[in-house]
Amino acid sequence: MKSAFGDHVTVAMDGHVAVVTLDRAPHNFVSVEFMRDLADAMDAIDNNDTARAIVLQTEGRTFCGGADFSSPDDKVASGMDGVQALYAQAVRLFSVETPIVAAVQGAAVGAGLGLALTADFRVAAPEARFVANFVKLAFHPGFGLTHTLPRVIGQQRASLMFLTGRRIKAEEALAWGLVDELVPAEEVRAAALRLAHEIAENAPLAVVSTRKTLRADLAAAVKAQTAHEHQEQALLRQTEDFKEGVRAVAERRPGNWVGR
Repeated sequence: MKSAFGDHVTVAMDGHVAVVTLDRAPHNFVSVEFMRDLADAMDAIDNNDTARAIVLQTEGRTFCGGADFSSPDDKVASGMDGVQALYAQAVRLFSVETPIVAAVQGAAVGAGLGLALTADFRVAAPEARFVANFVKLAFHPGFGLTHTLPRVIGQQRASLMFLTGRRIKAEEALAWGLVDELVPAEEVRAAALRLAHEIAENAPLAVVSTRKTLRADLAAAVKAQTAHEHQEQALLRQTEDFKEGVRAVAERRPGNWVGR
């Protein structure tokens, strides 16, 4: 039996594992409403005594394409109020107490990378790509990534991703610790579910307690970091380079920067 949260989020139980499926295909672009529905689903799972682990998966070829900067109607892409509202939902996701395993079948871009990092573990297909392409948009990273990405792969590698906007292939992500398990595309969901069940078979109070110790003040740190990221993004959004960056990414070409 599935439970629906909004139009694009469903939850189904597999034993003690809650399988959360996001379906805003083909690219699963983030929106305030979409992420609010996901956070509501995660809160419901936290309050379900049966659930001991979560699988986070998405439909389509793309895990999550981030914000849709090509759409003038997208609240996140078109204004900073939408960005701030999105980051409030990001903090909620990092506040979830139940362990999360993400099944990453394709690209995780920008805020989509941020979404993948809400999980404790990432199981990926060889086709997966991990991209922090903000500088190609003449923009500042967001979704708490300037805190969460260095925490997982280290400051140096995070700096490389942020300052180059490079697409990191799944094999390299595995070597860096950004991916925990690499399996063929058709096995990604099953492998993520296996890992979630391996977590769920343990004593639930001990798992939650240990996870809290390991994550410490992660949600509070993300809240503080998104506040800083929002300030920097608001400044850069007013520049000529940002307008050019949106055009350049949409046209799949390097930007013609003027530095203002």
